[in-house]
Amino acid sequence: MRVLITGATGLIGSKLSELCRDKGIKVNYLTTSKSKIEKKEGYQGFYWDPNRGELEKGCLEGVKTIVHLAGASIAEPWSESYKRKIIKSRTETAGLLFETLKKDPMQVENFISASAIGVYPSSLEKLYFEDNTDIADNFVGEVVRKWENAADQFENLGLDVAKIRVGLVLAEDGGMLEKIKKPISMNMGAALGSGKQWQSWIHIEDLAGIFLYAIENDLTGTYNAVAPNPVTNKELTDELARQMGKSVWLPNVPKFALKTLLGEMSQIVLSSQLVSSKKIEEVGYNFEYTNLSRALGDLT
Repeated sequence: MRVLITGATGLIGSKLSELCRDKGIKVNYLTTSKSKIEKKEGYQGFYWDPNRGELEKGCLEGVKTIVHLAGASIAEPWSESYKRKIIKSRTETAGLLFETLKKDPMQVENFISASAIGVYPSSLEKLYFEDNTDIADNFVGEVVRKWENAADQFENLGLDVAKIRVGLVLAEDGGMLEKIKKPISMNMGAALGSGKQWQSWIHIEDLAGIFLYAIENDLTGTYNAVAPNPVTNKELTDELARQMGKSVWLPNVPKFALKTLLGEMSQIVLSSQLVSSKKIEEVGYNFEYTNLSRALGDLT
């Protein structure tokens, strides 16, 4: 079996590539950096430039499943030009693959796209499942709506489509955890806003594991990629500090201060999404990390 992964050199993609190769699944990957191209047995890089509509020939040969992980980080300042980049890096990349397959679908049967739980409106009380149709009335909601629409179009080519809505990713290097750890390491950690907002988190091993499970089992539809036991922002901050042997003594960072500091991007840390993992568990995925303390213990 061979898969094509976009964003394969990123946080999720590198871990997924590793898991695929361990399972004997051959990986083709796309990169915009020619210096990151490797040509190994079972792991081959191909160049693409979505802005110019360029896609290196041969990248889709023998590929059954495409995993679309490409996308500019949302954890950078949101200028108007960068906001356009966030959307285009997800939708135009999918569009290039779509137009390529429209001319010649080859052997591709499945399209699996990353998405985000930020699609759900912020709520301290509502538990969100995949069949919820409400979309957050903010920039992240707009991003996810366009991102998922870009994935859905592959159904018009007869492909099976799966969308994996990713929660707060906990990883040793990179991701949100790295940013949270910095102030705590200097004994300057504090809960954000009310601290009551829900953080539906997932360990990087389980996140990559869910994508692998989707590949191996030809999953279709939408799935939340979050661990079974979400926590509040305060609980996350306190547990991380405990694992690091630090104390949290500062008062919560007020909402107005975060909005002043981060502007519109403050919605990332102030939004509350209590999200269910029931659907992915019901189709047979077994989480390795179900509790925050064990997940953080593995990463700190």
